[in-house]
Amino acid sequence: PAGGVDLYVGGAEHAVLHLLYARFWHKVLFDLGHVSSVEPFHKLFNQGMIQAYVYRDSRGFPVPAAEVEERDGAWFYQGEKVSRLLGKMGKSLKNAVTPDEICAEYGADTLRLYEMAMGPLDVSRPWDTRAVVGQYRLLQRLWRNVVDETTGEVTVGSAEPDEDTLRALHKAIDGVRQDLEGMRFNTAIAKVTELNNHLTKAGGPVARPVAEALVLMVAPLAPHLAEELWSRLGHDGSLTYVDFPAADPALLVEDTVT
Repeated sequence: PAGGVDLYVGGAEHAVLHLLYARFWHKVLFDLGHVSSVEPFHKLFNQGMIQAYVYRDSRGFPVPAAEVEERDGAWFYQGEKVSRLLGKMGKSLKNAVTPDEICAEYGADTLRLYEMAMGPLDVSRPWDTRAVVGQYRLLQRLWRNVVDETTGEVTVGSAEPDEDTLRALHKAIDGVRQDLEGMRFNTAIAKVTELNNHLTKAGGPVARPVAEALVLMVAPLAPHLAEELWSRLGHDGSLTYVDFPAADPALLVEDTVT
């Protein structure tokens, strides 16, 4: 585009190759008068790396992480004791986790949620396959708040939501909107989880306006599940073109203070 890209997200190491290359060519095109902006990207955001444990034998060579066994606080590969350090993921380090395996077992939405929930986007964080199940359970609970698991029928109710639920909803809408704007996906997921837990504890059918707002909030984070639920809620088109919910300021004010 003539005006440049609004936001460029990439790893810090990736900058040397793609970023410098793109800037170099953009500046050439600018000097030749083909583009109107000096820089190709208005804002740069470096996301942190997903790290994994690297296991090395006595010679210092990496061994396949998936085949390492833990016994009494030490790590062994084919009977030989190996060292363990947190590092990058890579083929040469023999510790890469393929997204395909996670997608096959838990689905792409769970993988997306887990990667976003691990911590702030700009911080490096360690991968832990065992922790993926937490996000999987969140999606299951979300599904159950809209659809009956056994019959597949949509369970949302037509009754008006009570005041507690309305307040919880608008607090979540306000928080998630701000978090998404600030690229704080981990805290946005926490706020969606909190609202979903409130609805689960409240019991009974979830009111339609609440269910629909919840699905729209989840959409940027878990798009496949959200599209499916949106369709089951009786909508024809994609939710991509539906406005994000807006919070009512009156419902954000706390009436009582302890």
